[in-house]
Amino acid sequence: MTDRRASCIVPPLLLQRLLESRDAGVRAAALSTLLTTTRLRGERVVRASQVGSPPPAQARRTISDCQHRTDLATAVVARTEDGPVSADPSVNAAFDGFGTTRDYYRQVHDRNSIDDRGMRLDGYVHRGVAYQNAFWDGQEMVFGDGDGEVFTDFTGSLDVIAHELTHGVTEYTSGLEYSGQSGALNESVSDVFGSVVKQWSLGQTAADADWLIGADVFTPAIGADALRSMRAPGQAYDNELLGKDPQPGHLRDYVDLPDTEEGDNGGVHVNSGIPNHAFYLAATGMGGRSWEGPAQIWYAALLASSRTADFAAFAATTVAQAAALYGADAREAVAAAWAGVGVQPG
Repeated sequence: MTDRRASCIVPPLLLQRLLESRDAGVRAAALSTLLTTTRLRGERVVRASQVGSPPPAQARRTISDCQHRTDLATAVVARTEDGPVSADPSVNAAFDGFGTTRDYYRQVHDRNSIDDRGMRLDGYVHRGVAYQNAFWDGQEMVFGDGDGEVFTDFTGSLDVIAHELTHGVTEYTSGLEYSGQSGALNESVSDVFGSVVKQWSLGQTAADADWLIGADVFTPAIGADALRSMRAPGQAYDNELLGKDPQPGHLRDYVDLPDTEEGDNGGVHVNSGIPNHAFYLAATGMGGRSWEGPAQIWYAALLASSRTADFAAFAATTVAQAAALYGADAREAVAAAWAGVGVQPG
């Protein structure tokens, strides 16, 4: 299993862009979020389990309220598996999002929670003041409320919740290293299953899905479709405040960035657009519902991949899994999808 690091839904490059805003409040919120993210990277927060917690084989959910503080140890339990519905919409949205994601992995992939051993699902809402992110730190998921000007409450986006919990699944399977192409694959796998969980919950076909990640995280005042688009990488947003979506959708446009915090660990959130688009092409090429074929192939490939897999290696694994699971037609569809983004399986 890979080293556990906080994986955040809003990439550092976007927050760095907000530091250039003319609005002092937007700048302050972005700076505070960036500083928190830097501190969380590489950190594993270890706390004792709550007294009276159930055995780990039940994948039970607990949502706690940070009450705008940053110390998770002081958070107050707001909803449990056996408790009543909360009066707080954020608590309920997080609880329901956890349940949908858990049920997807159980029913579609026969996976028992994040670790496949019934790992409990702990969430924390209302972290800090104007915190512009949501993250998985290897042990729990934490949600900010946003600043109300650029970002809104992060519990309102099911694909964001599924994205972050899938980082945990990746930790307990291939453990894709969070750097360069393997890091971009790590991010892409989370986007893939974030989108698929949303499609599964809505009963959508691949043709009907919006293929947007984080479509609900921006306030209505921000002219942006989402954080990322799997259908059209590089076109999720384009405005003065956020700049232009930097994601490429083809290997020829791969963005070389430093393997540093400021460089997004070699552009993991940027270059994930390439494998993201490959999955979109595979799902729409195969047709039907994405969780019934393409997601099964990608999940099998995740289980079979090494920590250092690059695009070509992962592509080869998906092609092999497509052939093994569904035969020649699926193999051709997956190979064509990777060819569509310029990746030669090898």
